[in-house]
Amino acid sequence: MEVILKDDVKGLGYKNDTVTVKPGYGRNYLLPQGLAILADKTNKKIVAENVRQAAHKAEKVKADAQAVADKIGDVVLDIPAKVGESGRIFGRVTTLQLADALKAKGIDVDRKRLSFDSEPSAVGEYTASVDLHREVKHKVRFNVVAE
Repeated sequence: MEVILKDDVKGLGYKNDTVTVKPGYGRNYLLPQGLAILADKTNKKIVAENVRQAAHKAEKVKADAQAVADKIGDVVLDIPAKVGESGRIFGRVTTLQLADALKAKGIDVDRKRLSFDSEPSAVGEYTASVDLHREVKHKVRFNVVAE
C-alpha cells in the first residue's frame, strides 16, 4: 500500500514522503490517525504542488534547525539519576530529562526528536541524537551523574 505522509513518522519517513507500507499498518494506524493519505494520482499532484509552493519556507525551516544545532554545539549536559553502590541507575534516564537539561541551557528541543544512541544504564558519558530536520541531525553528549 502506498501512502503520502502528512507528518513526520519516526522510523518511516518525513512529511510529504511517499512510502510503501503494509496494508494493515496503513489502514489501521496511519490513515485513522491522520498521519498519511492514500497515494493516488490526485493526492500526488496536490502534494507536489504544495511542496513546490513551500520550497522557500523549507529553506527557512532548515536554517532554523541548523541554528539550533550550532547552538547545541559541543555542549555536555549533566543528568542526575539515583544510583546504587555499583554505579547502576535505579529506573531510567529519559528523553524528557535530556530535553529539560537542554531547556535549562536555553535550547528548546522537543523530546520526541531525541533518541539515545545507547540506553544509559550506569554512571558515565553517553550520546543522544537530535533529529532537528530531515537534513540536520546532531549529537548531544551527556553525563549521567549520581544525585
